[in-house]
Amino acid sequence: MESARAARTWWDHDADRYLDRHGAALGPVRLLWGPDGADEADLNLLGDVAGLATVELGCGAGQVSRWLRSRGATTVGVDVSHRMLMNAVRLDTGQPPALRGWWVQGDAARVPLASAAFDLAVSAYGALPFVPDLRVVFAEVARLLRPGGRWVFSLTHPVRWCFPDDPGPAGLVVQRSYFDRRAYVEEGPDGSATYVEQHHTIGDVVAALSASGFMLSRLVEPEWVSGAWGPWSEERGRLIPGTAIFDSARRP
Repeated sequence: MESARAARTWWDHDADRYLDRHGAALGPVRLLWGPDGADEADLNLLGDVAGLATVELGCGAGQVSRWLRSRGATTVGVDVSHRMLMNAVRLDTGQPPALRGWWVQGDAARVPLASAAFDLAVSAYGALPFVPDLRVVFAEVARLLRPGGRWVFSLTHPVRWCFPDDPGPAGLVVQRSYFDRRAYVEEGPDGSATYVEQHHTIGDVVAALSASGFMLSRLVEPEWVSGAWGPWSEERGRLIPGTAIFDSARRP
């Protein structure tokens, strides 16, 4: 619960600053799988989504949900941060009515939506980096999906956990064990967590999918595409993966 509170509070406080820094790259209508430039317009991992009922977890300001709606899907965006959803509503005002979303505040582990209501669930760098137990969220996604429904999500590539967040040469020197699953935690003056980011290995993610009733069809590790932000520099992106995209389906 402390981790969940930290995520909600952090993003409520940081939402405006985050969008000021990265909003131009994200755009109002775009499915960007990761900060290293992996764009659905180029990868076409989802294929034709027209007519699908979709849900986006960790939707932020709704860029991905609008992109899905622009391709003919119906979409509900879910995010823990009220401030992020206020920004989603703000960005909606500049879009055609057909692209304006339905926004729900909720935790990815306890989504206030009906069971078996969706054909596709998507999360692009949303929610999952802040979840201690992936099995809880994956089980919730399985509940939301109809049998055979797809669950496609992206994370910071787990191998990045080994390296410091430095875009230069120092960011290419291993400083932490890949198998060290202790969370990265920032604390306030009273010792309570203000920011918590979790680490799960590739094996952890695959095991959680299997335990939750999903079949993994592919793992995509996009190569560096374009100038992104923060530690996702070209110097690092040409050598180590920045993003991992998991494509899975709920077992019938």
